[in-house]
Amino acid sequence: MTNPEPIPRRSLGSSSGIHYGSFVNSLSSLTPKAEEKEKPAISPRRAYIAVAVLCYVNLLNYTERYTIAGVLPNIQKFFTISDSTAALIQTVFICSFLLLAPLFGYLGDRYNRKYIMIGGLGVWLVTAVGSSFVTYFWLLMLLRAMVGIGEASYSTIAPTIIGDLFVGNQRSAMICVFYLFIPVGSGLGYITGAGVANLTGDWRWALRITPILGVVGLFLLVFLCPNPPRGAAETHGEGVTEQSSYKEDVKYLLKNKSYVWSSLGVTATAFLTGALAFWMPTFLSRAQVSQGIREPCVQEPCNPIDSYIFGAVTVVTGIVGACLGSGLSRRFRDKVPNADPLICAIGLLGSAPCLFITIFVASASIPATYVFIFIGELLISLNWAVLADILLYVVVPTRRSTAEALQISVLHLLGDAGSPYLVGAISDAIRKSRSATHEWSFLSLKYSLLVCPFVGILGGLFFFITSLYIAEDRKAAAQIVEGTVNG
Repeated sequence: MTNPEPIPRRSLGSSSGIHYGSFVNSLSSLTPKAEEKEKPAISPRRAYIAVAVLCYVNLLNYTERYTIAGVLPNIQKFFTISDSTAALIQTVFICSFLLLAPLFGYLGDRYNRKYIMIGGLGVWLVTAVGSSFVTYFWLLMLLRAMVGIGEASYSTIAPTIIGDLFVGNQRSAMICVFYLFIPVGSGLGYITGAGVANLTGDWRWALRITPILGVVGLFLLVFLCPNPPRGAAETHGEGVTEQSSYKEDVKYLLKNKSYVWSSLGVTATAFLTGALAFWMPTFLSRAQVSQGIREPCVQEPCNPIDSYIFGAVTVVTGIVGACLGSGLSRRFRDKVPNADPLICAIGLLGSAPCLFITIFVASASIPATYVFIFIGELLISLNWAVLADILLYVVVPTRRSTAEALQISVLHLLGDAGSPYLVGAISDAIRKSRSATHEWSFLSLKYSLLVCPFVGILGGLFFFITSLYIAEDRKAAAQIVEGTVNG
């Protein structure tokens, strides 16, 4: 029998056409009735231990990623590098991450995921420690790129294991806990990086702390993390066997207007967070030097207070924003069909004036600057808990893995891979127009950061456009899934 439109292949032994390989497939709306019919294939105790291990490694993952930003003034002083050159450290890391994440997603769908994570974590440990011993900047960049290889293997695979350990609301809760460690780890990266550098007097020791703790994570992965069959939670251990055509998946996604426009909105969000995470502690430090509050850093270690405060702000706004965004989504989604993209749009549009005020008030009042940073980051953080659900319900289950992989590639390539370098390059170009002074160094970075509020406005418009199509696309996806289940 020929169906009038493409129907997702039924790749589960039970009744859902679910294809695993992306974290969005791990949320509860994949199997809305699963908790009433299914039991996990692995004992609950072992499953919870596995999640605790994965969360611990995820915490270290993001702590290590943002340690560099916490000690950036020290690195610039040590290597005598410009803003644009310093930004390449993060750019090469993100580029290697985005280029290899699809490869590890492909391998994770076909081979033992536990072994892949262990191998990736091993590469991460060796290269992260190695980067703390280099004396040449370009060697540091090479090793940071290799750190991205290790992190790509873990970040693309770990959420799918959680998805195969739990069903329904339990799965949703575990995934939320897992992703809450992103802002927590990011904030701790600033704090531990700056703190260790200040304590030891050497920024290189800051790059050694997380790899030391990562050795513990490696042993925990080896002995406590299972490799459940794909789709085990829904199929009582039978797992997923079939996959859909990649070419057909891509064609379907490009015709899905909600997916395309929301992906552009996600990319704008990533651009903002990447630029702010990398440059804001340095910007705040230069602002205080410009005001005469602090002496310029002429010898390592540089004053770490801005990294401490910004790290704490990142932790708090990340957790509160994610919970608030999720709560607003649950409250209004049934009443307003396009509530989710509107929440994201309001968050980005609201953050734009806050970021604009932050940039200009920094030359007059540091406490006021932190207030607007807090509000701006809180509004941006509304998006993260909602974005996964948008992709989840506008894309049919068997194409969600491809949708997530393409979205990750675009958001990194056009978002946080290039934004730190772009801001640094603009800063360098402005600074070269006058004689070098501490005041002009601050102003050049200040003017370069103005690109951020404009990108926030653009991202908000992308989400508003998404809201025009989301109800129709969600209904179409639901009809295909319903036809598959009932068929």
